[in-house]
Amino acid sequence: MNQAQHGRTDAPSAAAPPYLRLRQICLVARELQPVVDDLCAVFGVQVCHHDPEVGQFGLHNALMPFGRQFVEVVAPVRDGTTAGRYLERRGGDGGYMVILDSESLPRWRSHVAQVGVRVAAPLALGDYEGLQLHPRDTGGALLEINCTKNGASLDGPYWPAGPHWQRHVSTERVAGLAGAVLQAAAPAALAQRWAGILQRPVDGTHVQVDNARLQFVPDTDGRGEGLAAVVLQVRDAAAIRAAARARGLPEAEDRVTVGGVHFIFSPA
Repeated sequence: MNQAQHGRTDAPSAAAPPYLRLRQICLVARELQPVVDDLCAVFGVQVCHHDPEVGQFGLHNALMPFGRQFVEVVAPVRDGTTAGRYLERRGGDGGYMVILDSESLPRWRSHVAQVGVRVAAPLALGDYEGLQLHPRDTGGALLEINCTKNGASLDGPYWPAGPHWQRHVSTERVAGLAGAVLQAAAPAALAQRWAGILQRPVDGTHVQVDNARLQFVPDTDGRGEGLAAVVLQVRDAAAIRAAARARGLPEAEDRVTVGGVHFIFSPA
């Protein structure tokens, strides 16, 4: 993804009402391929895209459709990267980013400035633009809001996933992402902060976006603040558990653990 000098200014389509959706979760790993292989084997998904643009951040990656949303894995390819420092700070592989999409970015650009959140990386390439927000201002995890032109339909274009992501969708085991779980020393305060950033009401320690729920929980594993779990819309929990068990991965009745992240089952 290219760091933009100027954001795109085209107006949103009249056919695209305002929306804010959980579109992508990003994991970070010391080694890319083992985690990607585990995700594909356990959840019955396929890689749809490798983005060469992440090389400018010292990373390589892979994206997999989980229904019409995505799980990405990034891994450092050199020393001194932000992702590498994050791996050290949290003691290994784990959750990295919560990525939301919207119909237009100008309103978000103005809003985050008003609430005192810096943009760590303005991103733009072709029909795509995004705002990666500064983690010191958001807390919890890296938070990105992005927009792909003509991407109002979940079946439509989504630039980070490549031009042909629809060909790689497999939903026998998983239908999509239902939420994300972020851990913190003060989860209620973090929930309030994210609710203010995302302009959504907070219900205790939950913030609802259009298609998913963000939950904020205490840090109980000693890894510190971060993205601890992903909630999946699951169609075949037994097959997921069996595949995880065959690969020697932690599994329980309602979850499996891959890449240092708990994937919690919710019925599709």
